[in-house]
Amino acid sequence: MRKALTILMSGAVIATTLSVLVSGQQSNKRDGGGSGRPKAEVYERRRPIREPNFGVEVGAGGSVREKYPARGRVYIEAVEGEEYGLRLYNPLPVRVAVALSVDGLNTIDARRTTARDASKWVIPPYSSINVSGWQMSSTRLRRFYFTNERDSYANKLGRPSDTGVITAVFFRERREHAEIVLPPRRRPHESQPQNNERSESQRSTERRDAPSASADKRSASGRVIAPEADDEYAATGIGSSVSNDVWRVQMDLESQPAAEVTIRYEFREALVRLGVLPRSYPQPDALRRRERARGFADGSFSPEP
Repeated sequence: MRKALTILMSGAVIATTLSVLVSGQQSNKRDGGGSGRPKAEVYERRRPIREPNFGVEVGAGGSVREKYPARGRVYIEAVEGEEYGLRLYNPLPVRVAVALSVDGLNTIDARRTTARDASKWVIPPYSSINVSGWQMSSTRLRRFYFTNERDSYANKLGRPSDTGVITAVFFRERREHAEIVLPPRRRPHESQPQNNERSESQRSTERRDAPSASADKRSASGRVIAPEADDEYAATGIGSSVSNDVWRVQMDLESQPAAEVTIRYEFREALVRLGVLPRSYPQPDALRRRERARGFADGSFSPEP
């Protein structure tokens, strides 16, 4: 019998299906967007979904953050003090449940578990939801914002070992229990979005559910010693409180994930050091002038200086 966890604080095993959360912040391709989003919501436009890719977008400052594929990963730039939100896309004709972690913490209950055992968000068929903070109750969340490791929510909980990473693991609802929805018609002018995420098969084979505590230092007694937080690198804080109504539903999910999407975020200086972004130079740029230098020019003799 398959076990599953409820999102209740007790974490008791209660059924053979997983208790997951439905968010009030949903948007659907039929209606062009949901209602009841927080006032600080950062998304201004609705992008069409390209099958069969699942999608995660980071919105901040009124626009979607540009993604930079590099070093075998996908990076975005974090701006310290800026609030941000996540939009999760489901391109399938069935519901999916998403285990979503920020800085190694589940966005629903801040726990560290496997993706399979994690409390999850539900996305209706061919739709998306917005997750803009840590869910603190069935009616309230506290906003994500970019900050340094020392000020991060993970550090406040004593677990700063996995800061700088956003991970979403998608699980399909089993088809024998799912309502199949026909895909919405696309309008002729809708273009396909650029998607830098890896394919479903690639992400499924590379999935790693186990927490990454193995990289942490351990004391002589074997206890994990949390790394010292740093002011130089990006992490996510726990910000202002806003309304966000959610409720529990029961779903029978497939045992293996359909896809996994991971996004790394860093401040600009760190992205430059990693070689993800080019180093900036003062203007006028003397190095560019030197790159245009030539070895010969017209003339017969050496002039006086």
